[in-house]
Amino acid sequence: MNVTTWTVSGMTCDHCVHAVQQEVSAVPGVQSAKVELATGLLTVTSDGPVEEPTLRDAVDEAGYVLVGPAAQQLL
Repeated sequence: MNVTTWTVSGMTCDHCVHAVQQEVSAVPGVQSAKVELATGLLTVTSDGPVEEPTLRDAVDEAGYVLVGPAAQQLL
């Protein structure tokens, strides 16, 4: 199982969150997609690696922009 976090721009409301989650969840191999509106973060849980262009296309289909991977914080 892979968990990756991405930054999405352009979201302003709960409808935006739902649209991104719905499109990304439809990507083959994605088990779940969770969006935090306040931070613009998209967390994707998948069976294996999901290519960035595939996620970018899904977020674009929802009407928003996948900026790129979120900075990872080391603990």
